[in-house]
Amino acid sequence: MTETEQIDKYILDHIAPEGDYLYRLYRATNIHTVHGRMASGHLQGRLLKMLVQMVQPRNVLEVGTFSGYSAICIAEGLPDDGKLYTFEINDEMEDFTRPWIEGSAVADKIDFRIGDANVEAPKLGITFDMVFVDGDKRTYLETYETVLKMLRHGGYILADNTLWDGHVTDSAYDHDHQTQGIRKFNDFVAHDDRVENVILPLREKNKVRFLKSHRQNRPTAKPLYALRFLFSTIDSTVMSLLKSVKNVNITA
Repeated sequence: MTETEQIDKYILDHIAPEGDYLYRLYRATNIHTVHGRMASGHLQGRLLKMLVQMVQPRNVLEVGTFSGYSAICIAEGLPDDGKLYTFEINDEMEDFTRPWIEGSAVADKIDFRIGDANVEAPKLGITFDMVFVDGDKRTYLETYETVLKMLRHGGYILADNTLWDGHVTDSAYDHDHQTQGIRKFNDFVAHDDRVENVILPLREKNKVRFLKSHRQNRPTAKPLYALRFLFSTIDSTVMSLLKSVKNVNITA
């Protein structure tokens, strides 16, 4: 076992347990789907649950259900009156994913739909407290703008895979459309004056980036989107967290 593998095991041994149902789902995802590692997994799943418990959102949107692992984790953290609306654009995943969601202990909190969230979610007419973006990397910027319009002031956006296994800095992937999409999203958010952002990769050799706006008394004519965290999970994926606020003073 390598040093990295030892650290990974140590982390998983010292956080909240995954639980048998999610363990079986993660295993089935890796056995029966082509890209099993796309599932959130133990560490990211517990993190999602904790963030939801901290924020206590009533309405959550997920863009990209895949096998349903992250959806179940999010739903586990929801308050009694909370609801998760999760969209999967790949209709071939439905036969695998729906039974796992419906068989979970939190099935009543999950509304699983097949379709393009960028098109279908606005039709719901719901103002969301939190959004988890983990869909097509090529359209991350489009999704970002779409979900901001549906997000309440003071709400949160989490965007997964924003380092894309390190491809964002690797010239070998310059012509890869998904890498291009992630780079475009990251560049836009980094220079979006609505956003205060932090990059915090947990497992990327101590590379930590914090970006915080020092502007005070901002004009209130437009919403401010403050607080963006980006952090990698155990498999070197990265997630960004954005908090939407309005009519506030932001100090250093």
